[in-house]
Amino acid sequence: MAVEEFLAPRTLSEAQSAFAAGGEASWLAGGTDLLVGIRLGVRDPRCVVDLKHIPELMALEIESDKVHIGAAVSAFDIVRHPQIAQMYPGLVEALDLIGSTQIQGRCSAGGNLCNASPAADSIPALIANGAVCKIAGPRGERSMSVEQFLLGPNQTALDEGELLVALVLPRPAASTADAYLRLTPRTEMDIAVAGTGVSITLDESGTCLASRVAIGAVAPTALLVEEASHALVGSQLDEAAVSAAVAAVRAAAAPISDKRGSAEYRTHVIGVLLARAIRRAQARIQGGEAS
Repeated sequence: MAVEEFLAPRTLSEAQSAFAAGGEASWLAGGTDLLVGIRLGVRDPRCVVDLKHIPELMALEIESDKVHIGAAVSAFDIVRHPQIAQMYPGLVEALDLIGSTQIQGRCSAGGNLCNASPAADSIPALIANGAVCKIAGPRGERSMSVEQFLLGPNQTALDEGELLVALVLPRPAASTADAYLRLTPRTEMDIAVAGTGVSITLDESGTCLASRVAIGAVAPTALLVEEASHALVGSQLDEAAVSAAVAAVRAAAAPISDKRGSAEYRTHVIGVLLARAIRRAQARIQGGEAS
């Protein structure tokens, strides 16, 4: 099947109507995955519905208690936003690893999430920051956490006709910082062999009050590893606590072996990356870079 129709609705309701009437249709939030899939023959929509002209999906709003990132907002706009970079440096690190500057000008955090690659860089960072998916569909609106949104490789919880409208992140508490690290076979524009996102909150004495740890590229989906988070909370992020968190992510990992790395190698590396990410987030707080 060849693409027969390209639609560019201006409102959310028009987009939903266009999708419902489009038969074999696909959303286009940036096109960096969809167009490649069409060229390779693994995606075969009759109709493509462009989301880049819908205000709700292009909104980037900072409120007193949360940040609203429209599903079609480009990675470039997020990475270059000074307040976002200050509040979520780890998320910015993750998005800044996606392709080239040209790719970042088109791709979106929402599209990266909906593609649901196990190795997507933005997803562990979103999970670490407690991001929530705002979804609209024929039966109305609903919300769910990013970790609940992912069902498997290239599989999400979106039902027929549903659309990811926005990602909503809670504003970080005082003395909170995040970090994202990955390992790739090459230095640029490659997908992760392993990746981890972490967010921590410290009190004045350096004790960890809250933590979220997520891992990617080492399981069918990116994962929130609550056992790793629990290992850090209440500690001063000493070696024993960090080692316990490392053990937890290695236990949670269920990687494959492929030409880019064996399962054993990925399991080892994810622990190394987590320990480094924890130290990076800690240094951001102690160095006065935290929210």
